[in-house]
Amino acid sequence: MRPVRALAFAFLAACLLAACARHDGVTVLKLAHSLDTGHPVHQGMMFMAERVADYSGGRMRIDIYPGGQLGSERELVELVQIGALDLTKVSASPLEAFVPAMKVFSLPYVFRSREHAHRVLDSEIGRRLLEAPLIARLRGLGYYDAGSRSFYMVDDPVATPADLVGKKIRVMKSQTAVEMIAAFGGSATPIAWGELYTALQQGVVDGAENNPPSFYRSRHYETCRYYALNEHTTVPDILLISLRTWEALTPEQREWLQRAVDDSVAYQRELWQVATQEALDAVRAAGVEVTHPDKQPFIDAVAEMKAAWNGTPVGALLRAIEAVE
Repeated sequence: MRPVRALAFAFLAACLLAACARHDGVTVLKLAHSLDTGHPVHQGMMFMAERVADYSGGRMRIDIYPGGQLGSERELVELVQIGALDLTKVSASPLEAFVPAMKVFSLPYVFRSREHAHRVLDSEIGRRLLEAPLIARLRGLGYYDAGSRSFYMVDDPVATPADLVGKKIRVMKSQTAVEMIAAFGGSATPIAWGELYTALQQGVVDGAENNPPSFYRSRHYETCRYYALNEHTTVPDILLISLRTWEALTPEQREWLQRAVDDSVAYQRELWQVATQEALDAVRAAGVEVTHPDKQPFIDAVAEMKAAWNGTPVGALLRAIEAVE
């Protein structure tokens, strides 16, 4: 199947090579992602597209392809790399395979709170990290709120790291996430998001970890009856643009786009707060036991893992983040 998949991918890239095209005097950017249309991040992107149209007086347009229509998250990043697609959204964790500095977002308990995370992302540290993907022919434009990730389990509640010992936990394809689960005593199992519902049903894994809206919208609560809000990681989504596309835009077009992105980030943060509370209310109503375990045992369990980064660029970045008030 690999040769067939490669041919299909090459065909898709060829079809999209008209990215950043002009139609009837309008510059059209193509944005693709893997989320459904009800997701707060998609809604933030729709708002961004509206603002681009407004700021440009209709001279610039963003066409959005949601729901994985044009490929998986990794495939979309690769399309953006080669300039066959203009924009995509990627979680910062799998992005670490392209950009080592992004490992810092996968480290547990980097941020003290949601507010602290926003202050860091809005600071010079956050702006520098948006430029880190330049080494991969990518440029970050902004961060969308993806909340904090917590454990949800099929059969057993999680109150301390000891409850994860020997448990198979689905994680994203992130080596740092794998190391974190090992520090908690569990067995990390990378599984594609689209395959996770079945994996939980069939007992391939004992549980997974994600934010409340994703837990709810994926309907994983139909199988997982326990949700422990230990909030071990706060991993933002990053809006990426192809460096090829960025360089093809005029300074005025770049300004329109960046202003629209900034507007959409603020808008999406508000949507995320509402979506999080609605998700928690809904899963509780469906019979899920939602708990707030003491975070300190989890923090203690990963202290050695985080200390191992001392003396490295990621460790220096971690110290800088911790210093932000």
